[in-house]
Amino acid sequence: MVTQAREAIILVGGMGTRLRPLTVHRAKPLLPVAGVPCIEHQLANLAAAGISHVVLATSYRAETFTEVLGDGSALGLRLDYVSEDEPLGTGGAIRNAAALLESGPHDAVVVLNGDVLSGHDLSTQVAMHIQRRADLTLHLTVVDDARAFGCVPTDGSGRVLAFLEKMPQPVSNQVNAGCYVFRRAVIDAIPTGRVVSVERETFPALLQADAVVLGYVEQAYWLDLGTPAALVAGSRDLVLGRMRSAALPGPVGEALVLPGARVAADAVVEAGSCVGPGASVGPGAQVLGSVLLEGAQVHAGAVLRDSIVGAGAVIGAGCVLKDAVIGDGAEVGADNELLGGIRVWCGARIGPAVVRFSSDR
Repeated sequence: MVTQAREAIILVGGMGTRLRPLTVHRAKPLLPVAGVPCIEHQLANLAAAGISHVVLATSYRAETFTEVLGDGSALGLRLDYVSEDEPLGTGGAIRNAAALLESGPHDAVVVLNGDVLSGHDLSTQVAMHIQRRADLTLHLTVVDDARAFGCVPTDGSGRVLAFLEKMPQPVSNQVNAGCYVFRRAVIDAIPTGRVVSVERETFPALLQADAVVLGYVEQAYWLDLGTPAALVAGSRDLVLGRMRSAALPGPVGEALVLPGARVAADAVVEAGSCVGPGASVGPGAQVLGSVLLEGAQVHAGAVLRDSIVGAGAVIGAGCVLKDAVIGDGAEVGADNELLGGIRVWCGARIGPAVVRFSSDR
């Protein structure tokens, strides 16, 4: 009897609109999180669980995945890619990617949303699925307030009872964590050539047909990386060791400074900050809980908190940034104060401050 899954699909077709301007030049799963593309943390977790073949269901900036990840051999995996000409929804994307799967109809296939950072035990989820002969097994995580999510109640045996939309008084605090184990035949039954939502169509139909749909509940580290603030938090948690990943390119600690980066002797870089390759931090600057992408420059005396600075962007001397997002190649002149979630577009130029300004958006 097969006791583990060998194949996986990762859904990486989203445009990352909520993360702009960071996703202008790259797809969301390729954004660096603790020094490597976010998807590499997922791929490392898949490899650790025994997965050897992964199909990436791409759409937006599809070519960038092959440029960054290649054939996957450097990661100990075999990667294939499939792209959608038109958006097909979650179910349609899974069905489209299934053309490159090699598993038999009763084999287990893992499917991941490409914008989640999770430390849950995938091997145990797969084992539960196989031992219980399930048609579908979902990773469910427990949240303090489920009103912002659809909730997924289960019975005492772990069988899913319903897939419920957002509601003011949720009947459960268990929510879909974006990692599924399918029986291959269930994937093959998804209609082709049209938009299909697994959440609204496929999953409820399985319940209606009395299929075996299980919830694997685990409260390990879990984070939806859909916003810049979440991206910064995920990177910080990996650097500090709050979330473990075999893909982390250095030891855990107060900061991760990647090869080629330069940090002045009297600069302060801590609180889980990551300084990307070729980036620089000038004298007296402070980089706290922040992310500098490749080639970013922070000049003397600047203070960055909980912010992200895009590739090749320049932060002038004496600037103060808090919860700010600076696009690739942007330049922020000296002494500007950017607060409250403000976003500066790629290539934008802001001159030296005359009057400091901020945004509450």
